[in-house]
Amino acid sequence: MIPSPSVLWEAPTSSVLAGDEPGWLPGPWRLMLLGDGSPTRHLRLLTGHSVQVRLIAMDADASLNNTTGGPRPAEVQELQPPLLRRQVWLKCGATTLAWAESWWNQDEAERNLSNREQPIWLSLTQGRSELFREVDGLALVTEPWLEEGFGEQGPFWSRHYRFFRQGKELTVIREVFSPALERWLGEAPRRPLHATS
Repeated sequence: MIPSPSVLWEAPTSSVLAGDEPGWLPGPWRLMLLGDGSPTRHLRLLTGHSVQVRLIAMDADASLNNTTGGPRPAEVQELQPPLLRRQVWLKCGATTLAWAESWWNQDEAERNLSNREQPIWLSLTQGRSELFREVDGLALVTEPWLEEGFGEQGPFWSRHYRFFRQGKELTVIREVFSPALERWLGEAPRRPLHATS
C-alpha cells in the first residue's frame, strides 16, 4: 500500500461544501474537481478512450488511528470499521490521468466491489442504484511516486468525496489528477497560495 500523498494546500471544507472555489481555477477544472459527476466518465468523454483501472492494492486498513498510511480525509472516521483501503491508477489509452484511493467498511466492499479492476462508479451503479456524491475536499498534493507515475512534476490537484446510498455513507474516495489533463481542460495553476486549513 502506498502512503497517502502529502497535502500542500487545502481549501476549507465549508467552502467546498458550499461549492465555492478559490476563484483562480478555470471553469473546466472547477467542473472536474468540484462537480458531482463521475470522473471516470469525464475522463472517457474527454479522451475518447475507456478508462483502464490498474489495481495497486486492496487490503485491510488497520492504521485509521495513526499516520503510518499518510494523511487521510477526516470523513474516513465516519465509516464503520473494520476498514478496507483500495488504491488504483487510472489510464486512458497510454496516458495515466489519475491516481485514486478509497476507504470502505469491509462488508460494503465485498458487496460492492466484486470486480476489483472495474471503476468504482460502474460497480456502484449496476442495477441502476441511486447514489448521492458529496465533494468534501479540494487540495494540492505532492509525492515523488506521483511524479513518477504521471511522468509530470507536482504539485497535483486532488479532491475527496463520499458516496451515500439511502442516506448512509458508503465510501470515501480521494482522487489525484495528472497535469496531462491540461490538454483537454486548459492550464490550471498548481501552486499553494495559502497555508493548509
